[in-house]
Amino acid sequence: MLQPPPARVGMSESEIDTPALLIDLDAFEANLDLMAGLMAQHGTKLRAHAKTHKSPVIAHRQIARGAVGQCVQKVAEAEILAWGGVQDILISNEVVGADKIARLVALTKICRIAVCVDDAGQVDALGATAAAAGAELRVLVEIDVGAGRCGVSPGPAAVELAQRIEAHQHLRFGGLQAYHGGAQHLRSFAERQAAIGGAIDATRRTIEQLRQVGLSCEIVGGAGTGSFDIEATSGVFTEIQAGSYVFMDADYARNFDQSGAPVSRFQHALFVLGTVMSAAQPGVAVLDVGHKAASVDSGYPTVWQRPGVTYVGASDEHGSLKIAEGVASPAIGDKLRLVPGHCDPTVDRYDWYVGVRGGRVECLWPVAARGGMF
Repeated sequence: MLQPPPARVGMSESEIDTPALLIDLDAFEANLDLMAGLMAQHGTKLRAHAKTHKSPVIAHRQIARGAVGQCVQKVAEAEILAWGGVQDILISNEVVGADKIARLVALTKICRIAVCVDDAGQVDALGATAAAAGAELRVLVEIDVGAGRCGVSPGPAAVELAQRIEAHQHLRFGGLQAYHGGAQHLRSFAERQAAIGGAIDATRRTIEQLRQVGLSCEIVGGAGTGSFDIEATSGVFTEIQAGSYVFMDADYARNFDQSGAPVSRFQHALFVLGTVMSAAQPGVAVLDVGHKAASVDSGYPTVWQRPGVTYVGASDEHGSLKIAEGVASPAIGDKLRLVPGHCDPTVDRYDWYVGVRGGRVECLWPVAARGGMF
């Protein structure tokens, strides 16, 4: 059930009901502008990943700055974006099951849609449904470039699958999906560069082998917030699929750049706002932000701009703060911003974004694709 928003336009940040999902609009817009500028500089297209934000509102802001479209992981996310007016969508994932495939093919009537495969049976199922609907569907071959998750082996196996796609009258081979998810959170730049270097080489070889059988790649997609600059300058990737850059979570901020300093070019723009609900024990305070309000799969959230105050434990509805010696404890009723450890699953816990600028609520945006797991 859609919950009422926790704020009203015009109210102060201190009046927002909590837990609430905040966007610092100045930082958010700076992130959008920075990525748009970097893509223009590199001459690479951005197909931003909407699994992070789940919002047609944000998608249109990315597209207005030059993004060619959006990526999603699920058909439900694609439906929400398409219904929200996004015209070019890639499901950067495999879709299995008759009902899901029928919904996917139906989207060809209202937007330009593409999907990934790594199995001949998936190709046949997509082709049969597209034929029954009189539709044409773009299909990319996903290759495993090191993540060890989905994807066929680069080279001959990928070529064989691409040829199978091209043989279907209602399918069109669209290119390669070559995302190395495991590389995104390798902390040193050298580690990320080595991992992505292998992905680039494997992808380049596969493109050449496809060329030898008369197939070209409209899209060669991949990359994330942790590695996009490497793929963008490779001369191999045509589209970058970064998503978390719009918000920057605490985990991505633990990566290091080429100089060995923490990555800092994108700003923290997403926060969970919490209220101190207890301070009964010395050196401890408790927020109303626990497991249900912030994902901890990538570590606990960090407390924003409160030195000496550390989020140290979570239960369902409570978040425990440790107060360093000599630091004033937050008082009951105080509002604190938390930077989530992992933005994507944290966003999926909320119905509303509360956009804040200069300490005031400026906008309320629905997290429209929340719960779109199917």
